[in-house]
Amino acid sequence: MTKPEFIQSKIYKWEDLSRAIAIWKFKDNKIVFTNGCFDILHKGHVTYLSRAADLGDILIVGLNSDESVKKLNKGVNRPIQDQDSRALILASLHHVNAVIIFDEETPMDLISKVQPDILVKGGDWKPEQIVGYDSVKARGGEVVSIEFVPGYSTTAIEQKIKESGN
Repeated sequence: MTKPEFIQSKIYKWEDLSRAIAIWKFKDNKIVFTNGCFDILHKGHVTYLSRAADLGDILIVGLNSDESVKKLNKGVNRPIQDQDSRALILASLHHVNAVIIFDEETPMDLISKVQPDILVKGGDWKPEQIVGYDSVKARGGEVVSIEFVPGYSTTAIEQKIKESGN
């Protein structure tokens, strides 16, 4: 059984994540980085994160803070879940090694600090459009766009909930 302390230990502040990354890199682990809001975790998210994890040894997820989600204009009710809830849910997935919350509109600063071997986003992004593409490619890393699982999105789930209430 997974203990709550273990799940919490996968949610990092930058200083601690920096140390963990140094250890992972020393051990020659391939680091994969992705980011997103992950507001209502669904089958599409879980499949995407699992496929991302399969690309390397360590999966780090940059999570948009509540403030960051609001800046992205996802909708007046977003985020639906607060950042601490979203981080805990992500950290509970066995294939996610680390979650870090960021406040900026893009994860560019975080990607520059993490220096992942592989940068991943969902299928609605062409690799060369992904924030951090130039930085990762310049260091010899890969940038991968993972195909969506059709029919799953937080927006669609939110809409279905609203419609069922009428």
